[in-house]
Amino acid sequence: MCAAARMHSAEPALDAALVRRLLSAQFPQWTGLPVTPVTSVTPVGGVTGATTGVTGATGPLGDNAMFRLGPELAVRLPRVEWAAGDVRREQQWLHRLAPRLPVPIPVPLAVGKPAAGYPWEWSVLRWLPGANPSAGAVAAPSGLARDLAGFLSALRSANPSGGPAGHRSVPLASRDGATRAAIAQLGGAIDGAAATALWDKALRLPEHSGPPVWMHGDLTPGNLLVNRAGRLAAVVDFALMGVGDPTSDLIVAWNLLPASVRPAFRAALAVDDATWARGRAWALSIAVVTIPYYRHTDPARTANARHVLREVLADRSV
Repeated sequence: MCAAARMHSAEPALDAALVRRLLSAQFPQWTGLPVTPVTSVTPVGGVTGATTGVTGATGPLGDNAMFRLGPELAVRLPRVEWAAGDVRREQQWLHRLAPRLPVPIPVPLAVGKPAAGYPWEWSVLRWLPGANPSAGAVAAPSGLARDLAGFLSALRSANPSGGPAGHRSVPLASRDGATRAAIAQLGGAIDGAAATALWDKALRLPEHSGPPVWMHGDLTPGNLLVNRAGRLAAVVDFALMGVGDPTSDLIVAWNLLPASVRPAFRAALAVDDATWARGRAWALSIAVVTIPYYRHTDPARTANARHVLREVLADRSV
């Protein structure tokens, strides 16, 4: 049976047969297309194509299961209840943002309803070609840094009126308990003293005081697609999107970009010292929380989180 590997303890069984039943009942025009579970995305260096809306670089795909539908489409189904609301948010807003952005994003073509024992809304999207970049092996670092800065600038310039609050548009202090607990849980596996010192310093920084703008919320290698030249080809998985403080979008400076191009990325976005330091702390917090949660189910995501910890603790830019 073509099934998606389970990522969470409380998720329904998701397989190609379920997708076919859902399509047959709601979108019969696509029932003749082959359905194949997407369990990984080809890392750059061997580009064959990647999915729209992927959460996770290689290996099981986070909070949503992906199935390729023929050569040009994909089906995306939330794995857990909390992800269902995020898919609904994408369905409502991505078609408004897409014309304002310099690279493609996964605009839903159709919205499926709960049926056949599956409890949430789901989406049919176009298959976006490209591959996930790999931290530590970026093919065109300067060009990719410019591309990412250009994408964020365009996203932030979109009209924020009526947009939902971004999931990560919150003060760092709201993550204090979870971050400290994760550092303690990791014990000697990381430099806990250095991580705690960086976090303590960041909590003393002033909070964001600028106007609310659109943010992606989860700019990780698994949510970026690049072409064969290593340039940005698409940005996917907007589950954490919204309006507010965009600082968390700076995490891409540490989870993907090499240190040599971070100054240019930062300059292109005109990021001040306090904001840059908050962005680095966001990267730290996400990484330490990711490792204990995903280390047995998503090796690629866990490996990237360990890469982030090395990068943020070595960074002396602020």
